[in-house]
Amino acid sequence: MAFDSLSEKLQGVFKNLRSKGRLTEDDVKAALKEVKMALLEADVNFKVVKQFINSVNERAIGSDVMNGLNPGQMVIKIVNEELVNLMGSDVTDIKYGTGGAITTIMMVGLQGAGKTTTTAKLAGKVKQKGKKPLLVACDIYRPAAIEQLQVNGKKQEVEVFSLGDKEKPVKIAKEAMDYAKKNGFDVVIFDTAGRLHIDEDMMDELESIKKNIDILNTILVVDAMTGQDAVNVSSTFDEKIGIDGVIITKLDGDTRGGAALSIKAVTGKPILYAGMGEKLSDLEQFHPDRMASRILGMGDVLSLIEKAEAEIDKDAAMALSKKVKKASFDFNDYLVSMEQMKKLGGLSSILGMMPGINASQMAQIEGAVDDKKLAHTEAIILSMTPAERENPKLLNPSRKHRIAAGAGLDIAEVNRFIKQFEQSKKMMKQMPNMMGKGRRGMRFPF
Repeated sequence: MAFDSLSEKLQGVFKNLRSKGRLTEDDVKAALKEVKMALLEADVNFKVVKQFINSVNERAIGSDVMNGLNPGQMVIKIVNEELVNLMGSDVTDIKYGTGGAITTIMMVGLQGAGKTTTTAKLAGKVKQKGKKPLLVACDIYRPAAIEQLQVNGKKQEVEVFSLGDKEKPVKIAKEAMDYAKKNGFDVVIFDTAGRLHIDEDMMDELESIKKNIDILNTILVVDAMTGQDAVNVSSTFDEKIGIDGVIITKLDGDTRGGAALSIKAVTGKPILYAGMGEKLSDLEQFHPDRMASRILGMGDVLSLIEKAEAEIDKDAAMALSKKVKKASFDFNDYLVSMEQMKKLGGLSSILGMMPGINASQMAQIEGAVDDKKLAHTEAIILSMTPAERENPKLLNPSRKHRIAAGAGLDIAEVNRFIKQFEQSKKMMKQMPNMMGKGRRGMRFPF
């Protein structure tokens, strides 16, 4: 995640605080100095950092905290609360029209931020809420922009309105609204043209659309990887045309993430959603409290649960759970579990939302379970016959050689996987007894 480095540094600071029975003012000031450096290295706006540290310091240097039963934990609690305040406290969503009015959303931003893909992602989220969205292709300049929106719209099963690249964006927007009214669409999302940098032509075009269409939501898409540039872009767009909220993309990448901690404080505009991957489903509503928990290494179990509820086939998961408890699962079930994990973004995405797992531990896990190994596993299972998948006991040496040839792998890799599979089944059989011994009988990773 974007905040891995920041998270690891903050956890180190807080570990030192928790180890002290009593805190002095010097202890707090020394800890906050490290927090300040960690935030600046994460590319958080320096004015925002200064205000943040002052707020935490003011609250932490008080008798209630310093003389409390657990002063270290109290300071951590204050940092968590101030992080939430920094990012906006409340969860903010799109404003929807009332009284039968069509909800209009104009997506704006610079080229390279992922605006067109994000527009399609947002349409999917709107559709999940029972709305009937229409995507409108207003980017007539970038090659393949219209085609890209049409391809992604089809994947989301959302209609795309286009007049090609010869008409003016304002005319396209007007005709799209007429089309929406006649065909029962209640949300219209305009994908507008971006530029490599902010210029007057782009702003004039956006202002023209806003003058001719009653735009309820102007949403800016910014790239987390651009750091403070994303904050500057947000401020400029708000000054020139006015924005109602921000969607920040690539927050799952190896980036410092300071933009997410600065945008609300600098512009006063909320972050609505965060792009957490390349798939069209990888758009999460932005929860300041959950993001603060992730940054401080406390996990984000609520988001994981919500993602599982949206992506996982409940019947298949229940059936698999029963088989796991009885240790009766076969290779078909293994394939199902792999597919379920893919839907949740893979093992690293799941573990990234769990409490107590830091960046170095994540790196070890990702090294042990990489995509290549998972692809090999899938190839091995798909090279088996239906009977072999259902009954692993059928796998004699000649069958294993045939499977290895079918998967394009060495026989040793096939034998290793089958052995691991059998060991997993044995472990599942022992699990009820291990659980019965309580926590002392088992070692948990967190």
